[in-house]
Amino acid sequence: MNPMAKTMIGLMKCAVLAAAISMTGCQTNTATGRSQLNMLSTGEEISIGNQTAPQYVEQFGGEVDDPVIREYVADLGSRLTSTVVVDSGRQSLPWEFFTVDSKMINAFALPGGKIFITRGLLEKMDNEAQLVSVLGHEIGHVTGKHIGEQLTQQMLLQVGLGAAAAATDSEWVAVMGGVAGGFAMLKFSRSHETESDDLGLRYMTSVGYDPMGMLQVMEIFKAESGGGGVEFLQTHPLPQTRIDRIRRLIGTRYAHTQNNSEFTLGEASFLTNVTERLEALPPARHDPAAEAAEAGAGNAARGGGGR
Repeated sequence: MNPMAKTMIGLMKCAVLAAAISMTGCQTNTATGRSQLNMLSTGEEISIGNQTAPQYVEQFGGEVDDPVIREYVADLGSRLTSTVVVDSGRQSLPWEFFTVDSKMINAFALPGGKIFITRGLLEKMDNEAQLVSVLGHEIGHVTGKHIGEQLTQQMLLQVGLGAAAAATDSEWVAVMGGVAGGFAMLKFSRSHETESDDLGLRYMTSVGYDPMGMLQVMEIFKAESGGGGVEFLQTHPLPQTRIDRIRRLIGTRYAHTQNNSEFTLGEASFLTNVTERLEALPPARHDPAAEAAEAGAGNAARGGGGR
């Protein structure tokens, strides 16, 4: 594409977004205090989440075959949402937490309050605060309405301002169907990640967890990133500045939580409810590395037979 064409496309995109802002106005997000352009209503979010969540459960190997683990994760998620929905204006969302049987190291949020965490990520953790920090971060993407912001931009650029402004729930769902398979890999901006880190720290400390759990899980991601295959990092950028910022916040805004018995890491309960129970389960049903190796072996066998 020549430079002139790129310039024209860029100007068209800016014009569409500017027109949308002037027509609909920006809304102030009560969780972040930031003005944002989000044309996705709560009802539309819920419709998209309800329709896509079952697909993701199936795609990621189904839910972990242990009701204790599933209920433990869901209970922690509910503790977080019970304290955050009032100040975020998200009381009407049907929050759900899914622990899926995948070796992927990942966690993600769908529109409408559907939060997913994989077995592969749980297996890397060793305390409750780490788990709560990830759940709080993903909840932050929902209360921050980051998905709605991104989908609004896609909708505007895909169908135009008039159609986006007048779109019904079903039309939003239909248009988003083209990207429904990509919610788990929807890449957030650094500003979105910073907001979700801030919200996650706020949420986890509000229910009595040591924010060091978030720093610990970031260090886990950093250590695992050298070997690749950490899907979380493909969608949640992890520059060193982000880790440094969290460490700085713990030493300043959240200094009162350190060496304070009111804020726990929850190591014993995590060991009992997650680690020991995961070790007793058969291998994860969804193992992308094994599936890729099996597919490669099959292709090699077919190729060899044809020679």
